[in-house]
Amino acid sequence: MTANSIAVVSGQALGDYHFGDSHPFGPQRLQVFLDAMREQQLHDRVTWLEPRSCHLQHLLSFHTAEHVERVKQGSDSGEGYLDYGDTPARRGIYEAAATVVGSVLKLVDAIVAGEFHRGFVPIAGLHHAYRDRCSGFCVFNDIGIAIEQLRRRHGLRRILYVDIDAHHGDGVYYSFESDPELFLVDFHEDGRYLYPGTGDAAETGRGPARGCKLNVPMPPGADDAAFAQAWDFAEAFMQRIEPEFIILQCGADSMSGDPITHLEYSEESFYAATRSLCRRADEHCDGRLLALGGGGYNLDNIRRAWPRVVTALLES
Repeated sequence: MTANSIAVVSGQALGDYHFGDSHPFGPQRLQVFLDAMREQQLHDRVTWLEPRSCHLQHLLSFHTAEHVERVKQGSDSGEGYLDYGDTPARRGIYEAAATVVGSVLKLVDAIVAGEFHRGFVPIAGLHHAYRDRCSGFCVFNDIGIAIEQLRRRHGLRRILYVDIDAHHGDGVYYSFESDPELFLVDFHEDGRYLYPGTGDAAETGRGPARGCKLNVPMPPGADDAAFAQAWDFAEAFMQRIEPEFIILQCGADSMSGDPITHLEYSEESFYAATRSLCRRADEHCDGRLLALGGGGYNLDNIRRAWPRVVTALLES
């Protein structure tokens, strides 16, 4: 274990995952986080890792070959959209998305190897991508690929995925809906009011996985008090789980003031959730926890939320 046992991945290649200045998922998000880390005296308390790309075989462990080829073609042409209109086919987006995946896998491998206690990848957590298609600003599903890596390479089966982004992580939920060893807890704005319109509380898994997933739709305007109450409910669900690895998607778009969502959390909800999961990780899986930045389209919210996640990782 290194002296700084919390690792953060950062670098220009990771920050290149964006869709231009006029798009909500713009190019400033990573730099805002880095500036906040320095301002809050957190920069020197973590170990910084360079991003890296992934191999085609990693993408194909989760995605179809047809999907990967469509992304390549759109990335080469830079024309049109990779989905129905949210995700532009920017030139170079294939390479940028492959770097998100590779960076997440680099940290997964390092945490499992015991090189680091926990980790954070700020530009990651692309939870809307399905096995066969892009969706909602998400090209490749780094979360799904990380789950496959944990199982195929490291032999870990019982994985807990927790998502506090304002949007339902549909690409993760439906890809593992029948998997009884992928335990999922997803807090999100009620799908009646926000994209993608999924994640009803009745969706608890299918077949052998029924009861292994917990969707927690939150009403518009839900604040820290509402989140704390819902978290208590989720902790009762998680109490019976003994995971071997924990993944947290901490999209900052569930904070008050996001331009495209309607939740009202502060950064303290992010801190509390991370601290709680760190305790669970220490109890059940040798501390192994990976946090992923996810969404967030108000830059000030990124500045506030993600450093609080890192602080919780450090304090635990």
